[in-house]
Amino acid sequence: MTFLERAFDRARARRARVVFPELEEPRVAAACDRLRTEGLADPIGLIPTSDAMIATLVEARGMKESLARRMLDRPLYRAAAMVAAGEAEAMVAGADAPTRRVIEAASIAIGLAEGVSLPSSFFAMLMPDGRTLIFADCAVNLSPDAEGLAAIARASERTAQALLGEARVALLSFSTGASGAGDSVDKVRAAAELTGFAGPVQADAALNPGIAAKKGMGTGDANVLVFPDLDSGNIGYKLVQELAGAQALGPILQGFRKPVCDLSRGATAEDIVAATAVTLALD
Repeated sequence: MTFLERAFDRARARRARVVFPELEEPRVAAACDRLRTEGLADPIGLIPTSDAMIATLVEARGMKESLARRMLDRPLYRAAAMVAAGEAEAMVAGADAPTRRVIEAASIAIGLAEGVSLPSSFFAMLMPDGRTLIFADCAVNLSPDAEGLAAIARASERTAQALLGEARVALLSFSTGASGAGDSVDKVRAAAELTGFAGPVQADAALNPGIAAKKGMGTGDANVLVFPDLDSGNIGYKLVQELAGAQALGPILQGFRKPVCDLSRGATAEDIVAATAVTLALD
């Protein structure tokens, strides 16, 4: 069974209500038709502001009622509040909205899970040879410090355990072990010390057992690649997508109390269906 087949099976078993605040966007509408037809989810649009949504913002988030009502006039905030209030189980957005707006709405209305210090994102990279890799963080954190990088790595470990059954995490750098120096290498090394994951390690050593053995770093079979900053992460996933023909599902957000998926604005209807199923398989 492939990675997507497993995700689809989990989504069908759950048949969750998923709110799509951009339901009228043609790609989203087409994806929702398929999700409904194939029994993967129960897609819903925005509903009128409810007392439960207002209470969520007022009581759980410490917001004044007047401000809560104004914020719930915004589609992303209302969708996130629907999830927080239990009127939907997950939120999928971003076909038209920027990532920062989706994260802002989820952060305020839903909040971070216990023990999580910052939200992050991952892409599930479905490789042509059948492998699935987790790439993080490719959409959210511009230049995390060592503690932030460690938080991203831990969140990505949990993601891989949920989706792939096991996590082999590598913290990437232009340097492997003690072969290089500089601020970026020091940051990755500190994150590796905080987490116990392999790093700093170059991408070839992270993925090739022979090279890993020569360089004395890890086992060369990582299935989670944590990039040192947003530049490298975003460039990395797009290169693999375009040059290797991988399917990139995401960005899917990590660290929130409830499932949230931030779609790529270039996502096809097929991508939206797959990303929704993966989001539901996480929970």
